Amino acid sequence: MADPQWRPSTRAPLLWAVNAALLWIPMFVAQLVWAVVDGTATSWPHVGVFAASVVAAVAHVAGMPQWRYRVHRWEISDDAVYTKTGWFTQERRIAPISRIQTVDTERGPIDRMLGLATVTVTTASSAGAVKITALDERVADATVARLTEIAGRNVGDAT
Repeated sequence: MADPQWRPSTRAPLLWAVNAALLWIPMFVAQLVWAVVDGTATSWPHVGVFAASVVAAVAHVAGMPQWRYRVHRWEISDDAVYTKTGWFTQERRIAPISRIQTVDTERGPIDRMLGLATVTVTTASSAGAVKITALDERVADATVARLTEIAGRNVGDAT
């Protein structure tokens, strides 16, 4: 089977970069506290740990979103929802329409600032819900409407 064809929003890398940067804040705050408590902020352990943290943070914030954008794909057919996600560990999911139980939209604070949303398709699967992340709000709303319409045509018990 071919990979799903549709990409997330072009603003997805910005969302992922902001979220990654926010994850690094506690690390830098901890280093600042360590330097203040230790009283030797310019000693080699502090400078070395800080430099390594900056290199790792820049690589994570700049590199990860671009890689994720290259990998992430999604598609909906009359038969299934297909997703391909990840950056370090990659996952492909195919959820048959007949197994759909609920379709939800989620918009966190950063998503709302960027006009993005996540569509969550809950199925009768032990693997959990299928998430289509970082969609433009308009695309997310249309996706929910389309999935609802397709699932409504498929009479089944979603189990």
